[in-house]
Formats: sequence, C-alpha cells, structure tokens
Amino acid sequence: MTQSNTALSSNITIVKCPTCQSKVKWSIESPFRPFCSKRCQLIDLGEWAEEEKTIPGAPDMSDSDGWSEDMGY
Repeated sequence: MTQSNTALSSNITIVKCPTCQSKVKWSIESPFRPFCSKRCQLIDLGEWAEEEKTIPGAPDMSDSDGWSEDMGY
C-alpha cells in the first residue's frame, strides 16, 4: 500500500494562489482552491466587485448600436 500512496501523492497538482502566489494543493484538503485562504478569496472577489479585474470582450452595443426607443422601433 505504501507504493500506491506514494503514487497518489505524486499526482497532486500544485497551483499558485491568484492573490498572494503561495503554493496550494489542488485537492479536497484545500477548500478555498485555487486560493490559499478565505482572505485571499475575498480579496479577489472585492477586486472583481470594484471592477479592478475584467474579462476582455466586445464592447457593450446597447448605447451605440443605432437603435433607439425614441425612433419607434
């Protein structure tokens, strides 16, 4: 059994916490993965809420697409 335990432990993925860059095991032992802690998770959430982080995409066309409620369409 020792060999299989060693084999399993060597397959654990290690990732960097997106907030503080510390090493985190990607396993059930790390409930906040990919973050190292609840604190880092909340810091990241706050950055998204304050729009400090965004996902690039097409610009919002709702105001500039030529359609207007005033035009009667």
